Amino acid sequence: MKKGFFITLEGLEGAGKSTQMQLLKDHLVQVGWQVVCTREPGGTYIGDEIRDILLDPDNSDLDYRVEALLYAASRAQLVSKTIMPALNEGKIVICDRFIDSSLAYQCYGRGLPLDVVLEFNKWATEAIKPNLTILLDIDVEEGLKRATTTQADRIEQEDLSFHQRVEHGYTELAKQYSNRYFIVNANQESTDIHHQITQKVDTLLSKIEVA
Repeated sequence: MKKGFFITLEGLEGAGKSTQMQLLKDHLVQVGWQVVCTREPGGTYIGDEIRDILLDPDNSDLDYRVEALLYAASRAQLVSKTIMPALNEGKIVICDRFIDSSLAYQCYGRGLPLDVVLEFNKWATEAIKPNLTILLDIDVEEGLKRATTTQADRIEQEDLSFHQRVEHGYTELAKQYSNRYFIVNANQESTDIHHQITQKVDTLLSKIEVA
């Protein structure tokens, strides 16, 4: 059976991940690929229930360890019910956030131990790794400005220093996993970002066989 191709989109709040995911999907479908798009936290019924807990501003007293475990639980359900089945059918899967979000937000942002969070996430996801991670790199304050045009969720409400630590986390992750990271300046126009992403993805897909 042909293997699929797994793409993740990462970045700070307001980086435009959902917009770029939809644009990329439209492009890939147009040229003949089978594509499944999903998001974290959520993407399944159970995952969406967990998402509501994680993002509810009223849950400001949520313990950081519980937060990390809930993200992993949502991720485990998503991998089991959506991502792995699609990849096993040879499809392209595009996911708005994945393990790197936990490492950036819960480890660099919250200060939880990187090795512990990485280990239980490997178990939760059956150690699946993205073929490509697209990091939409945006200025912290600009991203928050974009993200909070409506009521801010629990994560968006964190102070500036938290989001700066997350930004630093993504910088470190991009260095550590440079073989799968593709960094795009997300302060550009959406069409320019999309063009750079499609060029990269088309180049990679031309070198492999997927259904």
